Amino acid sequence: MSENTDLNPLMISLGHQFKDISLLEVALTHTSLTKGRRRKLAKEDYERLEFLGDRVLGIIIADELYKRYQDAEAGQLSRRFNSQVRKETLAEIGRDINLPQYVRLAPELRSAGGADNPSLLEDCVEAVIAALYLDGGMPAAKRFIKGHWWRRFEKEGAAKKDPKSALQEWSAKRGRGTPDYVLLSEEGPDHDRVFTIEVRVDGCAPAQARAKSKRQAEKKAAAVMLKEHINE
Repeated sequence: MSENTDLNPLMISLGHQFKDISLLEVALTHTSLTKGRRRKLAKEDYERLEFLGDRVLGIIIADELYKRYQDAEAGQLSRRFNSQVRKETLAEIGRDINLPQYVRLAPELRSAGGADNPSLLEDCVEAVIAALYLDGGMPAAKRFIKGHWWRRFEKEGAAKKDPKSALQEWSAKRGRGTPDYVLLSEEGPDHDRVFTIEVRVDGCAPAQARAKSKRQAEKKAAAVMLKEHINE
């Protein structure tokens, strides 16, 4: 699928008509067009916007959770927060607004399916949030976030404890120390890496898992170990 250069449908999905369209264009530009041998194909990529958008998303989500769940303890709020800002959630929202067809990246990455890579979509969504914030202020950013995140707050598992946190608590209660996560291998091209992680806990057989990010592989490995020792 080729890149869609007409950004009007995307702006409708975002609920904002940009005064400075260059902000949105930069938010959609992957580093494959600014670094390495293709560095002259675009002046700026979305990395700086991604940094800002991550913080804007975080404060808006945290503020809403704090107001919405007034009886929730800090740990419960943290679990809800983490489920809303994780890579999988952002990638899902990126697909909801058809972001893969607007992302600007090197042709070979697009032909290899790079535009649908969860890590790329996570970064791009954060950059788009920053572009909304810079062009229309906090109201524009919050309007988009409200439209795509609010309905997810009550989703099953939104307050469920992260497997890594659950394993750490389980291990601490039994005096087995802190789980140790070891990277065993890293394979595949840059846009489609696969990581194999092993988690080790004193007195337990190691557990392994594979995923397209270290964080997700760690979570999967923790879940495997918990499942094996849940009745201890």
